Amino acid sequence: MRSTIDAGGRVVVPKAIREALHLVPGAVLEVTERDGAIVIEPAPVSMRLLRRGGSIVVDADQQLPVLTAEMVRDTLESIRR
Repeated sequence: MRSTIDAGGRVVVPKAIREALHLVPGAVLEVTERDGAIVIEPAPVSMRLLRRGGSIVVDADQQLPVLTAEMVRDTLESIRR
């Protein structure tokens, strides 16, 4: 897919890619240069494990999208290939 850089230096990530990666407005991205290419990746989110009651839960430093059955299915399918 192609995109352009506007006068402000912004690049639009095509909708199909945003949907495939479950990117939402305000998502933080890492932009790096690697071997002459621009690499844009979702930024890692700091998390910690906490014990709540008898369970261990993950506490993220920022709001994350709700994990859906479709997201889990897509992930499982992608790692099985």
